[in-house]
Amino acid sequence: MATQTLSRRVQPARFRLRQAKWLGAILVLPAALFLLVFLAYPFVLGIYLGFTDARIGRPGEFIGFENYRYLLIDPVFRTAAVNAAVYTVSAVVLKTILGLSLAMLLNQPFRGYRFVRALTLIPWVVPSVLSAIAWWWIFDPQYSAISWLLRNGGLISENINFLGDRILARASLIYVNTWRGTPFFAIGFLAGLQTVPDSLVDAAKVDGANPWQVFWNITWPLLLPLTTILTTFSTLWTFADFQLVWAITRGGPANATHLFVTLAYQRAIQGSVLSEGAAVASFTLPVLIIVAGSAVWALRRQS
Repeated sequence: MATQTLSRRVQPARFRLRQAKWLGAILVLPAALFLLVFLAYPFVLGIYLGFTDARIGRPGEFIGFENYRYLLIDPVFRTAAVNAAVYTVSAVVLKTILGLSLAMLLNQPFRGYRFVRALTLIPWVVPSVLSAIAWWWIFDPQYSAISWLLRNGGLISENINFLGDRILARASLIYVNTWRGTPFFAIGFLAGLQTVPDSLVDAAKVDGANPWQVFWNITWPLLLPLTTILTTFSTLWTFADFQLVWAITRGGPANATHLFVTLAYQRAIQGSVLSEGAAVASFTLPVLIIVAGSAVWALRRQS
């Protein structure tokens, strides 16, 4: 009798467990379908197109590694590779330094600090294309606000062609990306600074540590995991930056500011060579995998 009663209790429990499993699968299914259709399928299709000679309006045939062999000897592609490395490293380093400095200033109590903190977010929350158009106007060779100020200040005699010179165009893009991304670092570091225990800082000051020693031996080690996360996300976003570069320079002058993503768009969409554009875009995958893997390894080691 007791065995029958126990079996009656176990059977509804198993039924409820099966229901819970099916319910979880049903709830996850829409998100899984979305990822499959809009992420997985384009990803696999892009890799496949890189091994074909497909063009817009023509599916193409499988040609193996021919697109990749051509790109390795293409001077424009090599320029884009160098630009992507310089652009990403320079911008991320500058954003890290400036973001940490700004966070330490915002962490100090002063009148109106809440308003200043909110104001700091403006470059980050403004749409990328809108800010890019504004900077394009600021760098315009004829109507540049920077050139106007310098010319009226007697520092230059004629307008500076920021976007017509290869070096100046690259530096301008790095500056704009730094301006836009610094608030992301500043807010992140500000949150991290507020978690640093005051007792540790006070104890270090009592022991005679100066501000630099407090920062280097207490604050910075506690911020290292957060720094790894911030720099990883920023590296991924900066390396794959399209909107700022395309809206300001479109890869010019003379293909001097192309990154992988802008060159891929130019070859695939404007040039109608889908296979070549897909091959260019595929070169970003190893870099992104290495950055993400390095971040995971660093976080595990720090923990």
